[in-house]
Amino acid sequence: MAERTVKRILRRDGTTTGTPASEFPFTQDMIPSQNGKGSPLVREYRQRAWEIYQSLPIPTLQMEAWRRTDLKRLDVGNFRFPETDAYLDLAPVPELLLAPLVADQHGGQITLLPGGVTVELDENLARQGVVFTDYATAEQQHPELLAKILGKIVSTEEGKFAALTGAFARQGILLYVPRNVIVDQPLHAVIWAPGVGLAHLYHTLVYLEDGASATFVQESASPDETGGQTLVGGNVEVHVGANAQLRFVELQSLGRHVWNFTHERSRVERDGNLDWIFGAIGSHLTKNFSELNLDGPGSTGRMSGFYFTDGVQHLDHDTQQNHNAPHTTSDLLFKGALKDTSRSVWQGMIYVAPGAQKTDGYQANRNLVLNPKARADSIPGLEILADDVRCTHGATVGKIDPELVFYLQSRGVPLHDAERLIVDGFFDPIMQRIPYEGVRERFAKAILDKMG
Repeated sequence: MAERTVKRILRRDGTTTGTPASEFPFTQDMIPSQNGKGSPLVREYRQRAWEIYQSLPIPTLQMEAWRRTDLKRLDVGNFRFPETDAYLDLAPVPELLLAPLVADQHGGQITLLPGGVTVELDENLARQGVVFTDYATAEQQHPELLAKILGKIVSTEEGKFAALTGAFARQGILLYVPRNVIVDQPLHAVIWAPGVGLAHLYHTLVYLEDGASATFVQESASPDETGGQTLVGGNVEVHVGANAQLRFVELQSLGRHVWNFTHERSRVERDGNLDWIFGAIGSHLTKNFSELNLDGPGSTGRMSGFYFTDGVQHLDHDTQQNHNAPHTTSDLLFKGALKDTSRSVWQGMIYVAPGAQKTDGYQANRNLVLNPKARADSIPGLEILADDVRCTHGATVGKIDPELVFYLQSRGVPLHDAERLIVDGFFDPIMQRIPYEGVRERFAKAILDKMG
């Protein structure tokens, strides 16, 4: 079943042959660990990713998964990797992003900076065997943990950007939770990506052994800058063991000059549970592939997402829920609002493998279009190869209900405030799934700011 899923992803990601109009200026000698140091496993992984990267074209509109997302304005020839300590001369991380999620301290926090990194982990968690560290340290000190997951869940063959990140990512995060260890305090990572013309590539690896439990919040952010583009690319691999529980919150508030590309996949084993939450308000253009694989009987997964676009932003989310075992349950709800001439794309698929009986799968995408020139494309899909299942999907694209506006105005609420209240209520069910009040408030404020 797993092999079949990979083949479908390759098909949907459009890795057909073609000749790109231009190419990134990255060369083999820029691959980290080319001096013979570091883990042989990682060196081999990067070398293979480089070979795949060279063989794949930059996506075009002729590729099925990219037919609604045009990269012709991506200035591929003008990106470079950050030098060591580059962050010292760039915009600093806002203190608000680094604030503890609960009370006055983190269970652990990693901050990825251009050419630098900071790592903190509670000593009690470290004594229990929890590993929460950056990619370079993991390569040096935990190669046996990388061997469990690196390249095992997200294949670099899935597309140009997956291979680019696999070959050249200097930074990333490894979270490992041993068997039956319960991490009560949230773990937090900030990917800070300032600097026009820079390429920020990261690899996130999350591995929960059987019976483990954790909450992990990962935020990618940067200031708005002028004078060029910035590239952000990420591969995210997640393993949730049998009877394990993971809440994974991903939030994106990148600057309006950023082109953002991510390939993300999770695997959930028998009776495991993944609560996966996405929030996106930033970037000029985002293309995100996120896939939930329910590989063990009784496994469950929930995917929740919100996005708000304005100006000329373009956000494209491609989601997949794969039921590869019987008695599995998935639930997806993405909500978006659009202003000005912005555009969103959501394409979703529920796949039920042969023999995956008693599957329960649901997906829905709801969109509010706030301006006549904004556009939302919503494409749900089902592929069911078992006969004892319950799978449903739905999608809506509409304007604010004028009757609701009239009702609020009749009670003295000004027009603009009425629209803001309606949008706030529209997003609230998703916002309540974010487990930390401070994070909810920060993103709720960003949405209200976009409302003007």
